[in-house]
Amino acid sequence: MAPHEPAASSPVDFALDLTPHETLRRAHMMEALGPDWNPVEVLLGEEAAYDLLYSGLDPEQQQIHDTLVAAGILPARGDHRATP
Repeated sequence: MAPHEPAASSPVDFALDLTPHETLRRAHMMEALGPDWNPVEVLLGEEAAYDLLYSGLDPEQQQIHDTLVAAGILPARGDHRATP
């Protein structure tokens, strides 16, 4: 074997425990959100924003919206139509 060729080797078990890092990351995230963070309020705000975003669509826009919902690109909402 030439000096520049790698030696044949068998697979090596490799494990990396991300638990301490993930725990620290989550702690920093919760600290950044602060004590006043209300996940229910955030979700309700997102729903209201989507309602506003997809309200008042003309027929062509509604058809495109329906196509995107049918394709699974946009989530189905309520009666599967954009909000009037």
